[in-house]
Amino acid sequence: MSGIANTIARSSSATTERTPKTSAPALGALQGSLASIREIDPSLIDDWGPKDRLDDFTTVNDEDDDEGFEALKNSIRRDGQQVPILVRRSKTSEGRFEAIYGRRRLKACRDLGLKVRANVQDVDDATALLAKGLENAARRNLSFYEKARFAEAIQSAGHESATVRKVLNLSASGHSHLTKVTQNVPSKVGDMIGAAPKSGRPRWTDLAELFLARKLTETVALDLLTKISASLTSDERLEALIKEASKRGTKVSSGPRESTPVDGVVIKAGRGVLSLSVKKSGTNAEFANWLETNLVDIIKRSYAEFTHVNSGDGK
Repeated sequence: MSGIANTIARSSSATTERTPKTSAPALGALQGSLASIREIDPSLIDDWGPKDRLDDFTTVNDEDDDEGFEALKNSIRRDGQQVPILVRRSKTSEGRFEAIYGRRRLKACRDLGLKVRANVQDVDDATALLAKGLENAARRNLSFYEKARFAEAIQSAGHESATVRKVLNLSASGHSHLTKVTQNVPSKVGDMIGAAPKSGRPRWTDLAELFLARKLTETVALDLLTKISASLTSDERLEALIKEASKRGTKVSSGPRESTPVDGVVIKAGRGVLSLSVKKSGTNAEFANWLETNLVDIIKRSYAEFTHVNSGDGK
């Protein structure tokens, strides 16, 4: 067993939670001992790292889950917290901690007014990310779309693709499948759909292809989703959107489209040209200068990633 699994196993002989299937030598520092486990006021613990779940309490298989949030709270109220969460000391605030994993248990204890049992370890960001990924593998798998968004968040935080693959136990091809979805499905659309825990790569790829083929736009997708019954599950919303877009044969508007991702930056998409303008004055002047220096490399890297994701191997 990995270091995390050993710590969990030693912390309570009563726990029946699954042990990790993946080993990670870098996590050896987490083996620790019972002396590392403390009871901490939840108000002293802040969340840390890239968000790994679209919905804090998503489970992949409802029929396999006895641990919905209310069930988890009832279990802790009745039997106490069996498995510690993992935290590290805050790097910025004396006396505070950062939660690496265990947000469900942390929130449950916070709601119940209880101190949370926490394994306190001094780990760097890379090891903390591996721990977060391993915990997901050991307990409840992320849905395909949650993995895609988690992978995107890790990379956006400045980590290399190799780190993403290690944390989520992905092959290069598997990472490409995730990237294809996040590159083509707008995050606002994904947020409105939800985790879709029973929908795997094929249906999310189908949706990505609708955007890639310019048969669906963010505006149209959001409009369609607002008309879909709120009572539907996230899997049903995904399916309904794909069917509705395919049925309508939705086309991209021929008129120019404009978006402002950050202040001072304007992206215009017309029928035959895509343009980017950045103000070199005001609050983002420094960013504009940095972008001028790095834009060529950014475009080259983005193009290389695009061609890899959309090559025959990446489909």
